[in-house]
Amino acid sequence: MCKPTCPNPLSIHNIYASYINIFTSFILGERVNSLTLGFWGLWVFFREVSHYVFNGFVGGRCVSDMKKTNNNNKLALNVLLSPSSNNTHNQSVFHTLQKSQNGEKEEGDSSAITMSSCLIFTFIFTLCLLSSCFSYAAFLHNTTDENVTLRPQHEIQKLKLIREHLQKINKPAVKTIQSQDGDSIDCVPSHHQPAFDHPLLQGQRPMDPPEMPKGYSRENESHEDFQLWSLTGDSCPEGTIPIRRTTEQDMLRASSVRRFGRKIRRVKRDSSSNGHEHAVGYVSGSQYYGAKASINVWTPRVNSQYEFSLSQIWVIAGSFADDLNTIEAGWQVSPELYGDTNPRFFTYWTSDAYQTTGCYNLLCSGFIQTNNRIAIGAAISPVSSYKGGQFDISLLIWKDPKHGHWWLQFGSGTLVGYWPVSLFTHLMEHGNMVQFGGEIVNTRPGGSHTSTQMGSGHFAGEGFGKASYFRNMEMVDWDNTLIPTSNLRVLADHPNCYDIKGGVNRVWGNYFYYGGPGKNSKCL
Repeated sequence: MCKPTCPNPLSIHNIYASYINIFTSFILGERVNSLTLGFWGLWVFFREVSHYVFNGFVGGRCVSDMKKTNNNNKLALNVLLSPSSNNTHNQSVFHTLQKSQNGEKEEGDSSAITMSSCLIFTFIFTLCLLSSCFSYAAFLHNTTDENVTLRPQHEIQKLKLIREHLQKINKPAVKTIQSQDGDSIDCVPSHHQPAFDHPLLQGQRPMDPPEMPKGYSRENESHEDFQLWSLTGDSCPEGTIPIRRTTEQDMLRASSVRRFGRKIRRVKRDSSSNGHEHAVGYVSGSQYYGAKASINVWTPRVNSQYEFSLSQIWVIAGSFADDLNTIEAGWQVSPELYGDTNPRFFTYWTSDAYQTTGCYNLLCSGFIQTNNRIAIGAAISPVSSYKGGQFDISLLIWKDPKHGHWWLQFGSGTLVGYWPVSLFTHLMEHGNMVQFGGEIVNTRPGGSHTSTQMGSGHFAGEGFGKASYFRNMEMVDWDNTLIPTSNLRVLADHPNCYDIKGGVNRVWGNYFYYGGPGKNSKCL
């Protein structure tokens, strides 16, 4: 027997190439949820190893054996046929042949050992290879989407739409202020704000302050509440407005990019078929040119990301069908919109019953802000506590008799801005209903009523310091005059979950307590 021939360099190259193919195939196979390519790579690897082993050990050995056998036969024949041969010489030759055969036997044993070692090495190498491939495939399977570069096409398209929308609503800022709650407040030149992207408003500039309603007084008003971002002591320069920057994460939380910053469609006020529940005081049956109230501020618990709890003023015109017009302002807790549970000052508008027009705050073109100290959508601080300090915000909405725009005032005399009259149909003239109160969304988690709270999370009967309230509610009439609210009716569409209780006194005028805990033994 003979030593194995040296391996063919091309075979070694093919083995290494197969090794790489296995890794590539397993990785690719995992990404497309198929291991077919991975097993194909293994088959190629075993094919090359088999080719190397059998050609290198079996084939090479046979060729060497044949060559050595022929040489020995020739030598023996020459000895026998040689005319000068003698016994001594012949014995020497046969001794040589015998040694050659013994050496071949030793070489054969060595070759067998070498072949066994190579086969063992190949077996161990293959096990290691399989282990590494499957381990890496498992690693890829457990990798989160955030760490994977490759994304499904629909995700790529969604991110593209989000970034395009962010470019539209996040305007270039001359200054940015970081709030302690994580918000970035951009100081944007007032003539670059999102409102002026609206086709009906392009090229315009903010209007001058309007005439205040007659009878307006700051007596009995709360001191202006602060917002968290303003506690830094920094402010936006004159000629700019503070805008809470919208982030990619804000939009990813939304149910869809198209519906980002919008409420779901609202139906008739005493219906809960769409998951919205209310405890409100309201007036109707006349012409209303504005409304005013002081609203107690709390931090109600919200049960899930897709629910909210708010307290606000509504000025409404049209029917509760597709032509509904509303102007809304107040405070809300909305994890979906803001990513936290802070109560935030907000505005809203729609001219088609929440279908395609309108939005919260400055998330679309519509509301025109004129103030550089109030950031719509920013967190309110401080807030009320149970049996502790009570804090309010005072809001006034009214129609400018000269230009027809609907203006908003926050606190004690701070004009925030206005809704241009051109945004509306029915509200071009006046409102035919005004509502004050609370609203929550009930998604019925687990098949039962939500535990999302309204107001303070306590029922109206607990009174001051425990239940949330509206006070000093007034209307603006056709003559731009503030008058006390008359004929105020109260309604709670789920009184076992959230209720309301009204009253009148000399200091608070018309008022009511409202709210509740949501799910309880009587609210399931």
